[in-house]
Amino acid sequence: MANGWLRYTSWMSSSDEMVAALRRYWGYSSFRPLQERIVSSLLARHDTCVVMPTGGGKSLCYQLPAALLADKTVIVVSPLIALMHDQVAQLGQMGIPAGMLNSTLPSTEQFKIMRDAGDARYRLLYLSPERLAREDTIPWLKRLPVALFAIDEAHCISEWGHEFRPEYRQLSSLRQHFPDVPIAAFTASATRRVRHDIIDQLRLRGPDKYIASFHRSNLRYMVKQTEARTQSQLLVGALRTYAGSNVIVYAPTINKVEQTVDFLEDQGIPAVPYHGQMEGEARKRNQERWMSDEVPVLVGTIAFGLGINKAAVRAVIHLALPKSVEQYYQEAGRAGRDGQPSDCVLLWQKRDVGLLAYFIDQMADPAEKQRSWQRYHEICRYAQSRACRHRQICLHFGETPKWNSCQACDVCASPPDWLAEKTAAAELPEQKAVVAKPKAARPGAPSAVFEGNAELREYLRMWRRDTARKLGIPAFTVMHDTSLDELCRVMPESLAEIRQIYGFGERKTESYGREILTAIGHFRQGARAPRTTIEKMPPAREQTLRLILQGKTLDEIAALRGRQLSSVVDLVASMVESGEIDFRSSWVDAGKYTEIEKACTQNGTDRVRTLKDALPPEITFEEIKLVVARVRHERAKVEGKAHADYTPDTDLR
Repeated sequence: MANGWLRYTSWMSSSDEMVAALRRYWGYSSFRPLQERIVSSLLARHDTCVVMPTGGGKSLCYQLPAALLADKTVIVVSPLIALMHDQVAQLGQMGIPAGMLNSTLPSTEQFKIMRDAGDARYRLLYLSPERLAREDTIPWLKRLPVALFAIDEAHCISEWGHEFRPEYRQLSSLRQHFPDVPIAAFTASATRRVRHDIIDQLRLRGPDKYIASFHRSNLRYMVKQTEARTQSQLLVGALRTYAGSNVIVYAPTINKVEQTVDFLEDQGIPAVPYHGQMEGEARKRNQERWMSDEVPVLVGTIAFGLGINKAAVRAVIHLALPKSVEQYYQEAGRAGRDGQPSDCVLLWQKRDVGLLAYFIDQMADPAEKQRSWQRYHEICRYAQSRACRHRQICLHFGETPKWNSCQACDVCASPPDWLAEKTAAAELPEQKAVVAKPKAARPGAPSAVFEGNAELREYLRMWRRDTARKLGIPAFTVMHDTSLDELCRVMPESLAEIRQIYGFGERKTESYGREILTAIGHFRQGARAPRTTIEKMPPAREQTLRLILQGKTLDEIAALRGRQLSSVVDLVASMVESGEIDFRSSWVDAGKYTEIEKACTQNGTDRVRTLKDALPPEITFEEIKLVVARVRHERAKVEGKAHADYTPDTDLR
């Protein structure tokens, strides 16, 4: 018993030691709410369950104990390889040894990492749940000096969670294999039911529970039902309002991602796509261009965002209803992680409801179908209700606010000017960006406008981007936006002054301090960042037309433009219908054309799905869309000519 008590107390660290480590490695002078208590629980070897919103600082809660525990290793279970890469890189920059094991690494590197882990060379080791499920992993882990298991995105273990992953269920065996090792579960979005399920599934023993408030007062929630055209108008109005700031736009499908990027380019708004079917290098390059402020708008599917560590996102805009309130809260919560006023906008269409219902109906598992219907009704209520948005979200997660009105949503306060459809419609034809900053719509909210030297900020941002490229790491790993802003305000003249900047620990100051002082010195002497326009492709329609005139096939155009064939066909079809380009007979076989044209006569051209069902299966949606576009264009010409030829008989006597 005495020995057990000694083991328990040997992990304990004083508050001073924790703050010293926080300052040394992270460059922070104080903890965020709940962080110090969570770290204390883990150092006391308690099982722990943590629910903390996106941007609340969950990862520090298990990384700091790892930094304090010499010759011990914290095993982190994380579902995303990209997230592992980023966190390992960041820890390395801070001087905390960390490694990861996943299927993307060469076998020789995996063996080296396993050997180094056995020698206790890592304070943190990241594994995927799939890796943990391998038969050879548990026996190997038993030979390591494991301090604790940190389960990230822990809601994935619950069937009631919005992102249930069967491989997470196998984590329940950790308690059996490691009865004396503490287990900590971390999630940003778990209802009361999911929290209980996490505790049960992981077999946590009397866990310390930490649940942060779900109310993020700096966010302004806005919801509007739209039609297809008005949605595009509102999106442009919003992005012009946020010009010069970082924005995430979530689209429901890959086609919608690419169509939206093309549309924004045609409106003079630089944007990059991000989705799961892009080549890995292209996806990584687009993410890095957005992260380093080269391009302000990233349009992505839900594949984008988990673990994205960018604090200064001024808006997150959804172009369709998410599957659940939890999903929406997690994705929208990527706005305003720096505490500045930011907007979360949901522009949904009536058809979104039908699509969600359609996919739920296709589910074979009755239990999963029931859970999906429940999530469906919850997100529909959120979108259609006229109750305070902040309060709805808090109540959904089991938190009962003492207030009824937040003054930070479209229900409790006046929406911004751009959300009025007439304003947005008037702006659309201009096709030019208006530089403006988002307004803080609630009393007492901090200003989002950067207070430092804007030219110095651009100069240091260029230095950060160049440094990151040389090292082959993301720009935010070198320095977060919050640190960059403070550097510009303080304009330090010594390493000691840099050491006082938020986010500059010992290792980071040692690695970059002198270069930063040199850069600031050059700026004082008159150096400035070169004035360059943001790199972007020609407008989508112009570029596509040019390739067609060069004789490229639609497949070739898709490959050259880095787009899906269906996205290119949608754009070409709209150009055919509008008369911007003539239909090419090479696009659709003559026999198929005749069949599609006949189906259009019999069924009309309003619904492509109806035509697809009426035609042979070998005829594709793309072929139908192209023929429909031509049929509509020809009919419009006939109707226009008939109207032009018609002379009203004004003499009725």
